[in-house]
Amino acid sequence: MNRRELLKTLSLGTLAAGFAMTGCESLPKEAAEQHKFWKHVTDEDLKKWDTQFFTDHEFETVRQLANMIIPVDERSGNAEDAGVPQFIDFMMLDRPDNQTPTRGGLRWLDVQCQKRFNRKFIDCSEDQKKEMLDEIAYPDEAKPEMQAGVKFFNRFRDLVASGFWSSKIGIEDIGYMGNQPFDWDGCPEEAHEHLGRD
Repeated sequence: MNRRELLKTLSLGTLAAGFAMTGCESLPKEAAEQHKFWKHVTDEDLKKWDTQFFTDHEFETVRQLANMIIPVDERSGNAEDAGVPQFIDFMMLDRPDNQTPTRGGLRWLDVQCQKRFNRKFIDCSEDQKKEMLDEIAYPDEAKPEMQAGVKFFNRFRDLVASGFWSSKIGIEDIGYMGNQPFDWDGCPEEAHEHLGRD
C-alpha cells in the first residue's frame, strides 16, 4: 500500500468512526466544516485566494508541506491542485484551537531546518526537506527531542488528508459515485416465506 492509499484509508476510517458515533442523522462537526468550505469555494476562488490566517511565508510552507504529504500521482493531482492549502487556511479561522499548534509547528520546522541546513524549510532542497520530515513522520522511530515536531506533523497530516479527500479531486480519487438510482421490486418472496407472511 502506498502513502496515498494509506492516508486515504486512515481519513475514511476517521470519517466513518464519526458517523458511527453520531449516527447518520447529522454529520460529524469536522465533516460539516469541510462541506461548508467546499460548498462555498469555487475553483476561481482558490486561484485568487488571499490568505485569511497565515502569513505569506507560512502559507508557502503549508503549500510545500501539503504537496509533500500528497504529491501528484498517476491517479490525480497533489494537495495544492485540490485546494488543500486554502482549506487549511480556512480551518484555522473556523477552528481557532488549531491556530497555535499549527503556527507553532510551522515555526518549529523552520527553526529545525535553520539549525540543520542554515535555511528555512521552504528554502531547503527536496532532499533536505525529506530528511527533516523523515525525523518526524514516523512517531515510533522519532527521537525524544523531535516529539514536538511529531505532534505537529501528525496533526498537519490529518488536516491535509481531510482537506484532500473531501475536495472534488479527492472524491474522484476515492471513486465515490454518489447516490445512484436502482430498481427495487420490494422484499424477495423468500424473505416473506421466512417471516411467515403471504
